Amino acid sequence: MNVLIIEDEPFAQQELIRLLKRINREIHVMACLDSVEESVKWLINSEKPDLIFMDIQLSDGLSFEIFEQTTVSTPVIFTTAFDDYAIRAFKVNSIDYLLKPIEEEELERAIEKFQKSHTDGDGYFSKQQLEEVLGLYRPAYKSRLVVKLGDKIRHIEAKDIAFFFSEDKVSFLITNESKKYIINYTLEQIEKFMNPADFYRLNRKYIAHINAIESIDKYFNSRLKIGLKPEVEDDVLISRTKVADFLNWLER
Repeated sequence: MNVLIIEDEPFAQQELIRLLKRINREIHVMACLDSVEESVKWLINSEKPDLIFMDIQLSDGLSFEIFEQTTVSTPVIFTTAFDDYAIRAFKVNSIDYLLKPIEEEELERAIEKFQKSHTDGDGYFSKQQLEEVLGLYRPAYKSRLVVKLGDKIRHIEAKDIAFFFSEDKVSFLITNESKKYIINYTLEQIEKFMNPADFYRLNRKYIAHINAIESIDKYFNSRLKIGLKPEVEDDVLISRTKVADFLNWLER
């Protein structure tokens, strides 16, 4: 049996491989992928696996996005660390899942279910079922943020935010009108609740709205230099390792 593992945690990858080998030494792991982008490319260009083990949250988004970008006819067993109400959708829709940390007995039962119910060319879910699960798992991004200015409190619409930046462990919000506010969130928290279609983590210090990116120039050592509006004194640089991801984001 040829299986594909889509999982962004190296330890979880290795543990799943170990358990699969314990259950059946004839199981062959074709590849371990950790992102939506990498998975889409692999599925388009590689031989079809018999079964896919797929984590729900990957390094660059939700694994359900893979199905929106390419056709996946291979049956999928999802893995997740979140035992919430959405798991019921997997049961109702006959989509199998494994709750992390994965137990060997549960894994063995899932494989047996696959072997009994699998028909060549037929996945576990329909387009309607996929859309239902997508609706349950898509995060609710913030459309506005509350800020304080002295004794006053006001809200800023997401569309009016140019960028966020961090300095001396304090986070700031800058509006399109160059107004500056302190906010009680870290950049890591902001990165999770602002819509990634609009906001991008440029580096450790800046998260910018796409409309705030005024210029992009090549820079020393294969990096990019970003010009923001409102203008900033810092050199805002994209590291060499993030250039490809940044350029892909610009085209979404």
